[in-house]
Amino acid sequence: MVFPDEILLETFKHIQTDYRSLFSCLLVNRQWCKIIVPILWSEPIKHVDDKRLIKIYLSELNAKEQASLIPFNIFLPNYPKPLFDYASYTTTVGFHLTDGILSWLNNEGLGEIIYDIIETEVEFAIKCSLISMFLRKNEKLKHLEIKGNINMMILEGLRINNTVTYLDLLFD
Repeated sequence: MVFPDEILLETFKHIQTDYRSLFSCLLVNRQWCKIIVPILWSEPIKHVDDKRLIKIYLSELNAKEQASLIPFNIFLPNYPKPLFDYASYTTTVGFHLTDGILSWLNNEGLGEIIYDIIETEVEFAIKCSLISMFLRKNEKLKHLEIKGNINMMILEGLRINNTVTYLDLLFD
């Protein structure tokens, strides 16, 4: 018996905070997977410090967003393109993005080298590239929290993306 997508969507919304159960359901079949992935990736805020999440998001940067990382000798490996456009499902990008960036830098072995240069400039470049990508790709982004400075890529993205309804800027 095949259930309509609408019924499955409403059912899965009732367990949307139970990530472990959703992930198990994701593996049942393609129909369930197609419905659950947008739910799982809508608010990855609780898991943004996971280096794997940042790796997936970095694989979705365009050439302009990647170019801002070149001065820091960060050349992204040719990660395979993800099966889904995960960034397009994200509705909230929060202050914890920096935690994920630091975790990714340390995992890639770039942390110690880059920290010797200037840690905040590297974090800033990666953060701006990722936020710019979210603004470019996402028509569902509603909440955006940015800690620290912003650059022209982000301002341009904010000008183009008119779906953000909550913008919180925190300056040190």
